[in-house]
Amino acid sequence: MEVSERIEGLIDKITYKNQQNGYTVATVRCGTNRLTVVGILPFLSEGETAVFYGKFIIHPTYGEQFSVTSFERTAPKTVGAILRYLSSGIIKGIGPATAGRIVDRFGADSLDVISKRPEELALLKGISKDKAMRISEEYNKQYGVRDIMLMLSPYQVTPENCVAIFRKLGSNACEIIKRNPYALCCEEIGFSFEKCEKIAYDFKIPADDEMRLAAGVEYILHKNLANGHTCLPKNKLSGVAVNLLESNTEQIERVLDGLCESFRIVSKNVEGQEFIALPEYSSAEEHIAAKLFALMHNAKSLPVVSDVEIDYIENKSNIKFEDIQRNAVKQAVSSGIFVLTGGPGTGKTTTLNALIGIFEQRGLDISIAAPTGRAAKRITELCGRDAQTLHRLLEVEWTSDDKPGFNRNEQNPLDSDVIIVDEASMVDTIVFDSLLRAIRPTARLVLVGDVNQLPSVSAGNVLNDIIESGKFPFVTLKKVFRQSRQSEIINTAHAIIDGARVDYSNQSKDFFFLHKNTGYEVVETITELCTKRLPTAYNFNPTQDIQVICPSKLYETGVTNLNNVLQELLNPGEINSPKVVNRGITFRAKDKVMQVKNNYDIEWERENGEVGSGVFNGDVGYITEINIRGGFVKVKFDDRVATYYTDNMNELDLAYAITVHKSQGSEFDCVLIPMANIPGKLRYRNLLYTAVTRAKKILIVVGSEDVFEEMVQNDKKTLRYTLLVNYLNERE
Repeated sequence: MEVSERIEGLIDKITYKNQQNGYTVATVRCGTNRLTVVGILPFLSEGETAVFYGKFIIHPTYGEQFSVTSFERTAPKTVGAILRYLSSGIIKGIGPATAGRIVDRFGADSLDVISKRPEELALLKGISKDKAMRISEEYNKQYGVRDIMLMLSPYQVTPENCVAIFRKLGSNACEIIKRNPYALCCEEIGFSFEKCEKIAYDFKIPADDEMRLAAGVEYILHKNLANGHTCLPKNKLSGVAVNLLESNTEQIERVLDGLCESFRIVSKNVEGQEFIALPEYSSAEEHIAAKLFALMHNAKSLPVVSDVEIDYIENKSNIKFEDIQRNAVKQAVSSGIFVLTGGPGTGKTTTLNALIGIFEQRGLDISIAAPTGRAAKRITELCGRDAQTLHRLLEVEWTSDDKPGFNRNEQNPLDSDVIIVDEASMVDTIVFDSLLRAIRPTARLVLVGDVNQLPSVSAGNVLNDIIESGKFPFVTLKKVFRQSRQSEIINTAHAIIDGARVDYSNQSKDFFFLHKNTGYEVVETITELCTKRLPTAYNFNPTQDIQVICPSKLYETGVTNLNNVLQELLNPGEINSPKVVNRGITFRAKDKVMQVKNNYDIEWERENGEVGSGVFNGDVGYITEINIRGGFVKVKFDDRVATYYTDNMNELDLAYAITVHKSQGSEFDCVLIPMANIPGKLRYRNLLYTAVTRAKKILIVVGSEDVFEEMVQNDKKTLRYTLLVNYLNERE
């Protein structure tokens, strides 16, 4: 176990501070020495003294630094230190002038007066009783975080964790945690149930305590959101809870009843089977059902589309529409909600362009959006019209309690007459619910997607559930057009969906299957293709044009190993060049990276000076700068340069190789798929189909034909428990 070093000193100067998460670069005076201290140091300011725990590091450019893992504040003791601390602006309501008056009046007792006798502050000119109480509350808040850190220090809790705890639980956080450590298991704080178990054991919380059992049940529901489930059958939930909590069915049933009575969970009977959901997801799916029917019935009436109008679009675009495409255009214009689905090469984009043309002829305002930045960029290129991410369309922003929210909602709806969502299979329940809340009741919604692809990464199965309900008009395009049939990538994709035999002859110009027997041979072949053969034959840029897409993260043919191997070959880094190590991953300038979770707070800037915030799950970019002294890394995502600090580097992964799930909504000129050492649970048709359809120009599969065929024949859909179909079926 690594032993922390300890230093104590006065904060002489703060070079940088991220106000959102507390990441700080500071100069600390320790006796006659001055040290650079870096780390998450919330609520610390110039003039304060503190004890820091961590380790000394030597940077090749900036020299010795002290990297902080935890710290303890010590209140300023001298009048001069107190004045400097209060003058720093760290306490809202106290500036330099007010600080001077406070210290002149109360001297060394100033902080004690602020904390315990704020009414005495009101004796000073310019400080009302209300202001005095606010100053006291702000000061005590800062020390509340310190108390949390001290109490939880044995459990490897970071300062950032403690800030989140204080924001959620308030000034009585320590008392709340002592009574119920499982309060730390909530979404806003994010402690694992296992960590809460350790704390509860030390605090002598009984194993059969109902707080523990209730937290365990909620934890299972939250955990299964990551598996795509918005609810769980009660019998399955109960069985898992009994095993996890080492309890019995009777106890769990009582807990479930109590949680239902207090509205912490929701119970729903579906055809005789009881399902349990978290309230947020149950209400979201219920609202989705209600709003979809409202759109269907309330959409503004438009003139029926005539064949003459479609003929005009045909002649203008020099395209001949199939009858099913004409039917799709007519239904979409006459419906409040319409769903268009189809695989590659079936004319989905052509139909969408015709539909947009008709809407434009009617003078309607149209918004086009997609779940990810790459998907939005792709639909912009295909349709020749601006598209944006759903988050940008809905104007994502932080709420007062530091949670992401959308500025567009029922009170501030979108102005658009028509909202078109591409790659709709990727849209999860919560985002789709937010979108519907922002659509005016008389507007139209068009969903475009491919139901044979994987469902959304987050919980829900929205597009599939809407189609399965049979309540709304939809058209599925199946015929592959002649020009598309010339692509063996497209033919292979449709053969996969049909469960048909794939052509492995390597006679095509765009699909190749390289037969290899072992994982080692697969890795060797992929690295040779990336570094030599493909750049030479097709002039591909190895990092920008070629994407390795893996069914799994595991084994030598998985994402983790291939990223390490490809990074060392494609971007080994220069001697003494700056680098950042996070979670065992080394990041260097020019590395290809991917954001692995939605973060609405990361700031970015475009070349034209436009600034904003928000980088989202699946965005791929390149590291342009690593600044060790400033404690930040810059990453370019298409036309945006985002700034990361050391504390949120754990949201980045290398992206020379990515999983199939992370590739959704993207297309790449050349795709390489390793076909070996794939876990059995990942050998299914939809996963393979999604990977194959990411390739635009060249698709190369390397590995076992038997494994490929096994995936083609396994048509087992990814099971997702949701309530949306039931809510839709309850309405007519």
